Amino acid sequence: MTTVDPSPEPGPAARSAFRFGVLVAAVAGLSVLAWLYRSGALAPAAAVYVTIALFPVYLLVVASVLSVWLGYDRDPTDLRPVYRSR
Repeated sequence: MTTVDPSPEPGPAARSAFRFGVLVAAVAGLSVLAWLYRSGALAPAAAVYVTIALFPVYLLVVASVLSVWLGYDRDPTDLRPVYRSR
């Protein structure tokens, strides 16, 4: 008797979509940052702060949302024991 996994592993399309989504989010975020700096709405010190302190947090949030959406979210019940072969 075979059991069917109710949540199959994400495939290569999900992997590509994740990479593309993070790339698009990074380019969009940096574009908005550059536009705000160029228009004068963001001082140079604030632009450096946003780039160094807030931009990585933004990318982490984007990666988290994409991973849940694409099926990479796993909980401890999805883990299987790993045995080392001798």
